[in-house]
Amino acid sequence: MTARVLYSLFLYLVTPLAMLYLLWRSRRQPAYRHHWHERWARYGAPRRDAPLIWLHAVSVGETRAAVPLVQALRQRYPDHRLLLTAMTPTGRATAQALFGGTVELAYLPYDYPGAVRRFLRHYRPAMGMLLETEVWPNLVAACRSHGVPLFLVNARLSEKSYRGYARLRPLVAPAFGAFAGVLAQHEDDAARLRSLGAREVQVIGNLKFDNLPAPELVARGQAWRAALGGRPVLLLASSRDGEEALLLDALARTALPDALLIVIVPRHPQRFDAVAGLLAARGLTTLRRSGWDGASTPAATVLLGDSMGEMTAWYALADVAIMGGSLLDFGCQNLIEACAVGAPVLLGPSTYNFAEVARAALGVGCAWQGQDADAVAARALQLLRDPAQCAGMREAGLAFAGAHRGATMRVLERLPTP
Repeated sequence: MTARVLYSLFLYLVTPLAMLYLLWRSRRQPAYRHHWHERWARYGAPRRDAPLIWLHAVSVGETRAAVPLVQALRQRYPDHRLLLTAMTPTGRATAQALFGGTVELAYLPYDYPGAVRRFLRHYRPAMGMLLETEVWPNLVAACRSHGVPLFLVNARLSEKSYRGYARLRPLVAPAFGAFAGVLAQHEDDAARLRSLGAREVQVIGNLKFDNLPAPELVARGQAWRAALGGRPVLLLASSRDGEEALLLDALARTALPDALLIVIVPRHPQRFDAVAGLLAARGLTTLRRSGWDGASTPAATVLLGDSMGEMTAWYALADVAIMGGSLLDFGCQNLIEACAVGAPVLLGPSTYNFAEVARAALGVGCAWQGQDADAVAARALQLLRDPAQCAGMREAGLAFAGAHRGATMRVLERLPTP
């Protein structure tokens, strides 16, 4: 019995747990109850009016990374439909906000053999692309048997993820080997992917550098800065569970400027209320973005970013940005967006999700890394008192982001004509 057969049997056995998981997640995010039929590839009548190119972006970060690629594909193949699949409601909502009706949206079905075959029969993609580290053994095998060229694009594989995949080598090695091509972010990613069986591996850089900051969001953040009347702003961007308390504790052990505005933007919207409760329990005067007009000066110590789609504006507002996901062992969130806006970046010890980007940013001086939250807090306050150093990091960040663009065109050059 092959590893993939055992894997498929396991999926069938845990189906009730998958349904319970969706219901459990729907307590905080009701959207998890929507479009269930798509997760098992149950559809209505298919469209056959134009050939289709399919991209899969699991959630918000991958969806945003796909923006320049989607735009380039629409320009190069105007007669093709584009399908963007996701796995999470926030990823799907982000795609809807970014692309509107210009792309078709659906959930990628769970990796049951029958479901992935129904998905391919319904949409009949001429070509497919999975972004970053999405490897589904039955889906990859079905694409190969149906003659659908499938590419792993913007591929990355951290050392931590590599060790996990290596333990499942009999299952994942055939999947990695069945891709029509693997387009990796960095040579280290490429080496790890080759070790797991991937063939036709090429290094093309990181698509996220091509995702230019939206001018209207940069202007919004600059307008917010003007409304603050010169107050220094320390941003905790895309924070994960536990990091808000960790940073606030570290800041409490320092001498904070009286006028300092702390901005906290949680990574996941379902945590907005929990973070608001944390701030209230600590007695911190807090204003939520949902209650701020953006034009008045907040009479608060903390501004809570409880909005979606405004991360670029928050970076444009900040004097210094601390990257969420790096203070605890979450691997760091995307620092490229902060550099592209010119926000000085501070990193905690955990950066494995963006290891190469972090290393390069540290090397050119647009980012700084501390061994713990206390070191990061101390460095943040030092930078807030040194505008010249902040300005130098801003310029270095803008230059760094600009120097690494071009991955989108390199992807297009390596794709077949669908």
